[in-house]
Amino acid sequence: MSTKRLIITGSVHGVGFRDWVVETATSLGLAGWVRNRADCTVEILVHGDSDAVEEMQRACRRGPRHAEVQDLTEYPAEPPDHEGFQRLPTV
Repeated sequence: MSTKRLIITGSVHGVGFRDWVVETATSLGLAGWVRNRADCTVEILVHGDSDAVEEMQRACRRGPRHAEVQDLTEYPAEPPDHEGFQRLPTV
């Protein structure tokens, strides 16, 4: 099992990025959350099978159709305190 916090920069607000993350993470069987941040980045906490977490990272480097991902920074993190994948409010 692996847990990571991802920060995505680029043109990632207003392009359906968060909904795409929820759908992709759910299809990979991951737990965690996604939220927009006031600095125009997207923050993701992702937890699950190590291979699935790696696949999620690869997918996030591409993003959904209208996104333009410039960078992805990853940090080690603690697992979420809930099951499933959630979309959280902007911080």
